[in-house]
Amino acid sequence: MRHPVPDPVRDDQESVWDYPRPPRAERVSSRVTIELGGDVIVDTTDVVRVLETSHPPVYYVPESAFAPGSLRPAAGSSWCEFKGQAAYFDVVGGREVRERAAWGYPDPRGAYGDLVGRVAVYAGGMDRCTVDGETVEPQPGGFYGGWVTSWIAGPFKGIPGSMGW
Repeated sequence: MRHPVPDPVRDDQESVWDYPRPPRAERVSSRVTIELGGDVIVDTTDVVRVLETSHPPVYYVPESAFAPGSLRPAAGSSWCEFKGQAAYFDVVGGREVRERAAWGYPDPRGAYGDLVGRVAVYAGGMDRCTVDGETVEPQPGGFYGGWVTSWIAGPFKGIPGSMGW
C-alpha cells in the first residue's frame, strides 16, 4: 500500500487528511440544494456533515427537507463499522428515478445520533447538488458518497490506487 501525499492546502481550504477517524458528525450552517429531473427536491440549511480521514464531507439533510414523494424506501442495506446499518432510498424528481441513490441510518450507533431522520445523497446520480451555491463534484470512484467542493483539499479516497487508505 502506497501512502498518499496530501495536496497543498490553501488558506480557504480544509484538508481531508486533517479529518478524524473514526468520523465526526457536525452540524453546519451551510445551505444544501439537490436537483433531479428539473425539480429542486431539497433546499435546506438544516445540515449535518460527516468528516472522515481521506473522504470529502458527506452531507445529511432531514428526510422532511425532501419534496413530497421524492424519497422512496429501497431494498437492501449496508453496514458501517462506525454508524451501523444503513437503509437505502430511491430518489425521484420530475420524471426521473435514481435507484438506491440515497441512504440514512435509522438507528445510528454511538456518537452519530444527529443522523437520525437524515438522508445523504450520491451527488453523481443527481442533476445538481450544491453547498452554499457551489455545485459539488461526486467523490471519485462511485462507491463513496462524499461531496467535493473547492474548499476541500485531497487526494480523496476512491481514486485509483486508494483501496488501502
